Amino acid sequence: MIRLRLFGRCRIYHDPVSPVLKAPAQIGWDAWFRSIDLVTSRRLKGKELLQRTRGWWTVEPTKIAEVVEVHGRLVVGEKGELMVEFEDKNAADALSKALSKQFGDQVLLSP
Repeated sequence: MIRLRLFGRCRIYHDPVSPVLKAPAQIGWDAWFRSIDLVTSRRLKGKELLQRTRGWWTVEPTKIAEVVEVHGRLVVGEKGELMVEFEDKNAADALSKALSKQFGDQVLLSP
């Protein structure tokens, strides 16, 4: 397995940026007629983290996901970083070429 980080061009500063999950998402509940003290924590999945780039990156995240999922799998790394997991180097190279063809220099892969 090969994992590479996925970066997108920042909409404002135009430098490559990548989201990092700093803490698990916390989900609580509200009810009309009672109080619920339950809060559950869970880590976001790769595609969910990619969707959080909407408005930050110059490219729409759903379009990126369509290209990425042909060649690899979106995952969240051990340190919370957005990554693409590949079966082999050929798949990584193919995705790099596909991203470049589709989005120019707006979406990048990095070790």
